[in-house]
Amino acid sequence: MRLSGKKIILGISGSIAAYKAALLTRLLIKAGAEVQVVMTPRATDFVSALTLSTLSRRPVFSSVHTDEGWNNHVELGLWADYLVIAPATANTLAKMANGICDNMLLAVYLSARCPVFFAPAMDLDMWEHFSTRKNLDTLVNGGNHLIPVGHGELASGLVGAGRMAEPEDIVQLLGDYSERRQDLKGKQVLVTAGPTYEAIDPVRFIGNRSSGKMGIAISEELAMRGATVQLVLGPTTLRPVHPAIQTIPVTSAQEMFKAATTHFKKADVAILAAAVADYRPREVAKQKIKKKEGDMSILLERTTDIAASLGAKKRKKQVIVGFALETNNEKSNAEGKLHKKNFDFIVLNSLRDSGAGFQHDTNKITIIRADQPPIPYELKSKTAVAIDIVNELVKTINR
Repeated sequence: MRLSGKKIILGISGSIAAYKAALLTRLLIKAGAEVQVVMTPRATDFVSALTLSTLSRRPVFSSVHTDEGWNNHVELGLWADYLVIAPATANTLAKMANGICDNMLLAVYLSARCPVFFAPAMDLDMWEHFSTRKNLDTLVNGGNHLIPVGHGELASGLVGAGRMAEPEDIVQLLGDYSERRQDLKGKQVLVTAGPTYEAIDPVRFIGNRSSGKMGIAISEELAMRGATVQLVLGPTTLRPVHPAIQTIPVTSAQEMFKAATTHFKKADVAILAAAVADYRPREVAKQKIKKKEGDMSILLERTTDIAASLGAKKRKKQVIVGFALETNNEKSNAEGKLHKKNFDFIVLNSLRDSGAGFQHDTNKITIIRADQPPIPYELKSKTAVAIDIVNELVKTINR
């Protein structure tokens, strides 16, 4: 069984959909998992703790204000392979997104070091409210996994989105996730991400609008699938959360080149998602440049081409994945980089595609190889795009 031996915390919040938790617990146990149920106080109004304790063969935790609860909320966060919150109400999602910790389930959530899945359940208008959308974005961007809601008749009598996913679908999703996350075990992967800043003076720099979101999402997906990841990350406020990711912060293209070159020596794979500056000021002023009458010119020089440098050093069976962000002649420009820089495949995205490129939480990519037709993908969240890219990487490794 794909979930055999997995330690799963099932978190239940106060929704009418909590009745589905009994079947979900039974199916997880049947799949071979160990299940520990944690309930919010309001969840006990909808489903019996005794029922869930009987099905899980473990005591149910619902209060942090007991000796047992106080000692266990941290231990459970370390014990679990997965935390699954189903149902996750609008109230619980809001608290999760904002770090509020006023019950046992939220204490476990904030202590968890494992992948977190959440299955929302609420009425249509609550699901579509801008506050809920904002909280969902925060949780997903933080590395949590959204289990899509269903569409149908809701408890209010309305028909639409907001139904909690069916227990069978949740078990299937967890099984799929468990199966795929093992396929990079033992692999050492170098990822570059984010922008570079090239100093003009102590105050100003030349940079770009990259947020690092795409590279961080790829790093998280790699780590969840068993890889050890060295993430060379340019200046950004974002950080990965997975403990198998070593983040090496850098600022300039030269710093990124040195770090990438160092870690490339032992890497099985390099994924070069950073937006590296092509030019930097030839001279950096030691003091802030003061405004004067007339124009000002800054003499620029080329930075080291990190991708081309690593491509030239590529060993047999070492895999390099490149990125191309283009504004025109997208396919031909990407194909040129693919061959010139010795990539195994290149990920193309165009700033002409709405929702793609810098700063967005979504991306639209095309994967280009030398030996097959381009593979276009629909606009997706960057978390979902990371899965597509890593899937293609696994195929490449297994060739």
